[in-house]
Amino acid sequence: MPPRRLLPVLLVVIAALGFALGNWRGAHRPAAVKPPPPVAGSLAPSPPAPTAPTAPAPPAPPAPPAPPAPTVMDSPDCRPPAQHPDPVVLVHGTFATTSWALLGPALASNGYCVFTFDYGNRGTGEIAQSAQELADFVDRLLATTQAQRVSIVGHSEGGMMPRYYIRFLGGAAKVRALIGLSPSNHGTQSPMVLVGAALGCTACAEQEAAGSPFLDRLNAGDETPGSVDYTVIQTAYDVVVTPYDSAFLRGPAERVTNITLQTRCPGDITGHLNIPTDPVALQWVENALARPGPADPAFQPRCN
Repeated sequence: MPPRRLLPVLLVVIAALGFALGNWRGAHRPAAVKPPPPVAGSLAPSPPAPTAPTAPAPPAPPAPPAPPAPTVMDSPDCRPPAQHPDPVVLVHGTFATTSWALLGPALASNGYCVFTFDYGNRGTGEIAQSAQELADFVDRLLATTQAQRVSIVGHSEGGMMPRYYIRFLGGAAKVRALIGLSPSNHGTQSPMVLVGAALGCTACAEQEAAGSPFLDRLNAGDETPGSVDYTVIQTAYDVVVTPYDSAFLRGPAERVTNITLQTRCPGDITGHLNIPTDPVALQWVENALARPGPADPAFQPRCN
């Protein structure tokens, strides 16, 4: 055994040798191998393709507006809905024999404010005075309903007389549409007017086609004045307003439509008195009221 006095020296020598050996190994450790650069044309991994943004879904089409609620004819509380802003005035013919039993309720069920108008001793009085009565009625109606204009549907004399109101009494600014059912716009050649005149019917005499100063004044020059839309609905079987096409008006096509029922529905044999209750005529009235301008000449009603 080495002497005790040599043991510390021996430990120092061993520690020195270990330290030197560690340094030698660190100096001779191989360097980390780097991967070679990619060779041109080699299949290097591609970066992920950008994801195309998802197109937003198209907005849903707006729901159609709800139809207006039905109304009650001649109700003083009726206020025109936005879909039908113009109150509808129904004007009967001479002797007030016109029936609104079909047309009036049909329009009311579609949400129109509908009002019937009686005038001139059941339509037998002087027509100019009857037109003044119509002017007063429209003024009251517009004030009550807060509407700006009215639409008028008139039968026989009731389709012609409002033209006097429109032309001479300020109605052009207050009427959007005039729809005449077999209107006596140029009078009639029927001898029935002479019979009526003999019985005291002033309006009958004024509707005689030949020699009526009233009709001469009404039809002189522009037959369709103002911005009013005019629709005439006539039947070829009319024996009261004769000839039947004397009901038609002259005017620009964008504001005037003349209709013979049999052009679209040859089997319709309605006459003068029952045209207001004819389902085909009703469809033409509804078409004229529901669109800008007069009735669409290309409209095809359902033939019953």
